[in-house]
Amino acid sequence: MKLSRLMSSFSLKLFLQIFGVVAIILTIFPFVAVDHWTVRVFDFPHLQLTLLTMLALLTYFYRFDIRDFKDYLFVIALSACFLFQGMKIFPYTAFANYEVNDASSEAEDFVSIYTANVLQDNDNVDLVVQDTERFDADVVLFTETNMKWVNSLNKGLGHKYPHKIEVPLENTYGMLLLSKYSFEEESIKYLIEDTIPSIHTKIKLPSGKKIQLYAIHPAPPTPQHNPSSVDRDAEMMKTAKLSLNSEYPVIVMGDFNDVAWSETTSLFSKFSGLLDLRKGRGFFSTYNAKSWLMRWPLDHVFSSADFRVVDVQRGEKTGSDHFPFYTKLSLEPELASEQQLPRPSKKEIEEAFEQINKEEEDDKSNGN
Repeated sequence: MKLSRLMSSFSLKLFLQIFGVVAIILTIFPFVAVDHWTVRVFDFPHLQLTLLTMLALLTYFYRFDIRDFKDYLFVIALSACFLFQGMKIFPYTAFANYEVNDASSEAEDFVSIYTANVLQDNDNVDLVVQDTERFDADVVLFTETNMKWVNSLNKGLGHKYPHKIEVPLENTYGMLLLSKYSFEEESIKYLIEDTIPSIHTKIKLPSGKKIQLYAIHPAPPTPQHNPSSVDRDAEMMKTAKLSLNSEYPVIVMGDFNDVAWSETTSLFSKFSGLLDLRKGRGFFSTYNAKSWLMRWPLDHVFSSADFRVVDVQRGEKTGSDHFPFYTKLSLEPELASEQQLPRPSKKEIEEAFEQINKEEEDDKSNGN
């Protein structure tokens, strides 16, 4: 019996030590200068890794005496991993400060945004329409919309949204942008590939003020499409560059296929000067709606400092592998200086252009 408990204890300790080594490797992965999907995919489950690391540490302390050098080394290394992981996700907890402040009582101009990846093969059109109607947003972006989805959503919601930009595609990168407010200078751009669109337009609020909108859905690094994250990162940086140079208040929205805390999304924010309304408010994990464990925020709404937050919510299940994401913002440019990010540093600008140039070089080497 005593031997059995000893073996069990040894097995648990060995398991925790193996997990600790894996946790250390996965913590280091984001710093590896490799764009391959097998590395970049570990940006995603950061919250899960943090919780598992904490559980491993607590179990180690509870079950074993920390006596020899190996134990101390293991605990120190795992604690360092936990602290680093915790620092990455801390800004998205309720303990952190807001990056986008709450709307002031004097706010007069508002715009609400609803974005949803409908999942092209999803047949639950009614659920998507019901959830969209529940929020009744001013601007609605649907991604993964083919012609079937465009026709169905126009039939279900067209009476509420007189203005629309349609890009139906069968490759899961179709887009549909609906608005209660008129579009100006609208265009469909193909910043990286001629099969992956983005929508660039201004909308005119009832007050007459204009807002610049960018709707994006960059391709993720996957073995099926492109095993490298170069295309996704470059599209985000090109959009960031446009946002930085815009003379209008900016909102970028869509399925980024990247988590809020990744190096790429962080650089996107620093380079563009756009703010993440999730910070201080919660994760609002939108993917995977079909798994309660493996979830992270992939659908985003970033805004310039001209905006403040009235409301943020995650939508209901609609049969897609994504939850919808909703926010209502106030336009208060006179208060922008209170939450404005510093101008990007020389190093950050160089890193952003490096991402752009890398994609262009890859494009040339492939003969495109």
